[in-house]
Amino acid sequence: MAERRTGGSEAGYSRRAMLAAAGGLTVATSGCVRQVRSIVNRDDIEQLSLTITTRPADGDRESIQLAREIAAVFDAVGADVSIEMRSNEEVNRAILFNYDFDVYVGQHPGGTDPDFLYEALHSLYADESGWQNPFGFTNLHVDELLEEQRRVDPADRDEAVADALEAIALEQPFVPICVPEEHRLVRTDRFDGWGDRHPATGPGYLGLDPSDGVDGIRAAHTDARPSENANPIMAEYRDLEAFVDLLYDPLAIEIDGELTAWAAESWDWNDGTLAVTLRDDLRFHDDDALDASDVAFTYRFLADTTLGEGVSPSPSPRYRGRTSAVDADAIEFDDDEGRVELPVDANRPVAERALTVPILPEHVWKPRSAAADLPGVRVAQGTTEAVVTDNWPPIGSGPFRFSSRSEREHVTLERFDDHFTRRSGVELPEPTVETVRFQIDPRSTSAIELVNTNEADITSDALETYVLDGVEETDDTRLLESPSWTFYHLGFNARKAPFSNPRFRRVVARLLDKAWLVEEVFHGHARPIATPVPEEWTPGSLEWNGEDPETPFLGTDGTGALDVEAARSAFEEAGFRYAADGTLRVRQ
Repeated sequence: MAERRTGGSEAGYSRRAMLAAAGGLTVATSGCVRQVRSIVNRDDIEQLSLTITTRPADGDRESIQLAREIAAVFDAVGADVSIEMRSNEEVNRAILFNYDFDVYVGQHPGGTDPDFLYEALHSLYADESGWQNPFGFTNLHVDELLEEQRRVDPADRDEAVADALEAIALEQPFVPICVPEEHRLVRTDRFDGWGDRHPATGPGYLGLDPSDGVDGIRAAHTDARPSENANPIMAEYRDLEAFVDLLYDPLAIEIDGELTAWAAESWDWNDGTLAVTLRDDLRFHDDDALDASDVAFTYRFLADTTLGEGVSPSPSPRYRGRTSAVDADAIEFDDDEGRVELPVDANRPVAERALTVPILPEHVWKPRSAAADLPGVRVAQGTTEAVVTDNWPPIGSGPFRFSSRSEREHVTLERFDDHFTRRSGVELPEPTVETVRFQIDPRSTSAIELVNTNEADITSDALETYVLDGVEETDDTRLLESPSWTFYHLGFNARKAPFSNPRFRRVVARLLDKAWLVEEVFHGHARPIATPVPEEWTPGSLEWNGEDPETPFLGTDGTGALDVEAARSAFEEAGFRYAADGTLRVRQ
């Protein structure tokens, strides 16, 4: 599905016509040859033509609205622009796996720690799949700064992070636009405790206090993908969701901004090694024991899903960044002692992020290290069964286990009564109900209606911002606001010209009136940003001060009114040119 805007007509010649003319010439002298080559080379300069890839309105209303506004400014500066709408999984597949895009608009999962940018932008990952550098961005200086914030003394990390963020803002590998507010409607007559922990995470569904007779959580979920695929490492089906957290245990989990021991009883940090002690008698949902060997296997598997049997490593499409500092080949473990030693080439704050990945059962996932074999489908070299399986039924060790599902209708989990959080003496939030049912309902408006009519207890995805002003709280319902670390952005495919040019990207960033977009698209329920990290990590040099301090809008702030002549001058100053008909010309 594509919408097309056209900035201007061609000036009377085409590449095909020029090649045909050149082919008909009899060239007698070297001077003529140079002349012909010059003519043909000039034909490579054509009007900028690009496609904006995004989700349709029923998948992400804000993204398609942003795409339309961005298309309008591209059109105004003389580009030929179209919009291509794809489903959630198709967009992720095009961007994260096939690199089949020019630019895209969407929501990035972000992170509470700025180290997520190492995964997002380091040039080592430019050819990997998943959220590992989908932009294909390469810059050795940025690489060095991203590495530096991993290695400096934690006391000096703020400064190192600031240096990295300023370099990234200079390069604009993507344009951060805004952080949306997160709101969910919950029923307070059936549960107390909503909001004690973040509802986008598994702990948000634990430790709730149900009313008498209430034995299940009913969640209205607007994203159908959890009902279609349960693979925790499959990037196109996973965004932020509590689904994986409830099924799988990590060694540690973030609660209230603090990293808390979870499946790990404890860990020690000693000279670049995390020495982890597991809790006693951990078990998977199929009753197999969760041993230290499963933990060691998980880190080796996330680093290379072929387990060393491929021509080259085939890393997991998810969790790559969190575990990249772990030397997977040097992990030591002792099943009898329940001990695992993770050698980590990073400072302690970054190293401990590695503890937050889901522990995978070796007996389930090791057979999936084999090369994928899909009848009738050409499979890329290095693709393993692990990254194509839909993983039904999922076997984890988390506080809930899989019960049933109907595609695009529901996924139901049931309490895992053997989970360690239910043991006496364990002071962690535990499952207090027998079931969690994610009822798929694709629209925020109808999800709200399910809560209002007492058919659901929570809208588990963040509500679209356009509905927020119309939500009415009652004696039995409450609009719950939660911190957000996801952000909307415009992503460039730096593998292609002119998106590979930082000067071009910086001018594009200056076409966007972010403050106006927040009001126009998000109805004010978002925060414009110049850098994509949480506010506590934002250096003073990149704080929003009424305008973007690095790439200020080329127009009147807050009105959306672009100064087209100033924008065209900026492109020309950046080395690009305009034809007489006003079209922006770039080398193809």
